[in-house]
Amino acid sequence: MRMLLRVCLIAVLLVCYVQLSCASKYKRRKGEEFQGANKNTDSTIEAETAREKVKKTGSKKMSIRPRSDTGCTKLGGICQSKRFICQGRYLKDKCSGAKTQNRHCCMPVGAWSVLCAGHHNNRVRACDAHGCGAFNSRGGKGFHKAVDLVCDDYGIVNAPFSGSLAGPVSQKDSGGNQYDGLKLLNDVHCVKIFNIRPFRYIGLVSQGEPLGYVLPLQERFSGITSHLELQMCDGTDPSPLI
Repeated sequence: MRMLLRVCLIAVLLVCYVQLSCASKYKRRKGEEFQGANKNTDSTIEAETAREKVKKTGSKKMSIRPRSDTGCTKLGGICQSKRFICQGRYLKDKCSGAKTQNRHCCMPVGAWSVLCAGHHNNRVRACDAHGCGAFNSRGGKGFHKAVDLVCDDYGIVNAPFSGSLAGPVSQKDSGGNQYDGLKLLNDVHCVKIFNIRPFRYIGLVSQGEPLGYVLPLQERFSGITSHLELQMCDGTDPSPLI
């Protein structure tokens, strides 16, 4: 009888031990899940806070203006209010002062040097049997979004401003004729010069430094005025700068 009571008591103790261990494991698991959820929430909040800081910082950067007018003057321009007449064109974010002063960099006409060696100025190609060289002149299937500058066949082409060569470029006209050239850019300007054979396609160049030579067009277009094509990368009119 005593033996039976001992066996029953041991069985009851084992059952209680098993139940207590299961309960403790369940509580521990729940605690870990709760801590993980808190960590995820905290990381999400931190990420959102970081994004807000980046947005605020970005907006501050956008609103910061230069501390001096050096960025304008070194390009040959002058800082003035937009209520005054600029004989060239205005460049933004190159002048110091508050936004309320509305000061911008006025780049004078003829800020670029002559492109074609042997010429005293950048002369725009007049109309001939194959079209006109002025910006927005009608030709082919649309308007001419570039300026043709008169040059001699195989004449040297000089850099209109100091900058970096950004590789070769090419384009085709409505008749399928392909024109090759190169891209030149700096912090302010970006141009594509077509119908030339470049000496090189990469590297730094100074204003007036030879870039290549003009390719003849007479073989394909009899009677056409020999020229190169000057095109702004953003499609605007380069006439005020040449």
